Amino acid sequence: MRRKRKTRTTTIGLVKISPSEHDEQVGFINWFRAKYPSVLIFAIPNGEKRAISVAKRLKAEGVVRGVPDLYVPTWNLWIEMKRASGGRLSPDQKEMINYLESIGNTVIIGKGASDASKKVLEFMEKGKLE
Repeated sequence: MRRKRKTRTTTIGLVKISPSEHDEQVGFINWFRAKYPSVLIFAIPNGEKRAISVAKRLKAEGVVRGVPDLYVPTWNLWIEMKRASGGRLSPDQKEMINYLESIGNTVIIGKGASDASKKVLEFMEKGKLE
């Protein structure tokens, strides 16, 4: 009589993948526009890889490296979005944030949509009006 062979099963662990900066920003924008429908927020499309010819054209038009991703003109508020894990500021971004804060603007660095939302609520609690 033949013995039954034991089979071995292995479990492959699930790899947690953080949402991209794009996905985080889209989530934040959706939250912001639902929470503050009468307040303008807009994106500064600075960060994607581009052909050199396009980058030169945009630079000639006034695009500046390091400008934060989002702006709320009513509140003089800039928002730099990063991934919830792994995102970090470039030297150009640090320099731009220092400049903006030195002239009286507020800059929030949101590590993911929920962090950015929380920081906007904290900003509003400090006395800014809708």
